[in-house]
Amino acid sequence: MAQSKHVTAIGIFDGVHLGHQQILRRAKSYGSVTALTFDPHPVSVISPERTPTFLLNLADRVHYLREAGAFDVRTINFTKEFAKKSADEFIEQILVGELKSEFVVIGENFSFGYKAEGNPEYLKSISNKYGFEVEIVKLQEERGSVISSTRIRNLILDGDLERANQLLTRNYFVRGPVVHGEKRGREIGYPTANIGCAKGATIPADGIYAGYLTVGSERWPAAISIGTNPTFDGIRARQVEAYAVDQVDLNLYDQAAKLEFTHRLRDTLKFDGLPSLLAQMKLDCEQVRQLTSK
Repeated sequence: MAQSKHVTAIGIFDGVHLGHQQILRRAKSYGSVTALTFDPHPVSVISPERTPTFLLNLADRVHYLREAGAFDVRTINFTKEFAKKSADEFIEQILVGELKSEFVVIGENFSFGYKAEGNPEYLKSISNKYGFEVEIVKLQEERGSVISSTRIRNLILDGDLERANQLLTRNYFVRGPVVHGEKRGREIGYPTANIGCAKGATIPADGIYAGYLTVGSERWPAAISIGTNPTFDGIRARQVEAYAVDQVDLNLYDQAAKLEFTHRLRDTLKFDGLPSLLAQMKLDCEQVRQLTSK
């Protein structure tokens, strides 16, 4: 049996979405795959004012890269110094020197080296010199548009979680500790877990969502609210909070939580009083039960 090649798949891979999974599948067809990714996002170093929000933290990105077929994941700490490496230095020091690459798989929009001087065609043209092969993967499309992290990020920011989840191939989620809020939910019979989302996370548009709240080994259907609770007086910060449907005696403070989004139910509304709010919340919870029982 022929020895498996050392295959390197390169990308930021934020989201590890359908398009990224295609790159990993192609890479795996050639041998044992090392996924090479970068953290922080290169844009945050090169043009900080354009830093995108993230779809996955680094630990989750590594997890899903392995799930998609990577035997190993290497993360390059993207610094201003690293950004100054030429395309040839990147090839010689990283692809050849560190990773011993015999096959490299990249998307057709991949760029590398100082001021993005290297592109897929250049990498392919010079590959013989360094003794490796290259496959350039055409970007996958859906409904006539390229599947990209930017597209998925915009769908989430617009509240279109069902489309985003299709492109991610899983429910979009955020993580964070359960922090103390105003405790108003407990007073009205709907105790919520207020999630302290990480800075830079992609937070869906204000509104009410169906999904799941996971803490430890427990995963509950949840009604999720994002916004400022306009029914109540006062000015408050935007909050992400979840009510684990039919759970009333949970004490989750300071525990790590995962919050998955499956469907958008409605906009955040300002009700004329507590009775109308409670009536709507009852309807929301019934809709969550129906959507999460499928």
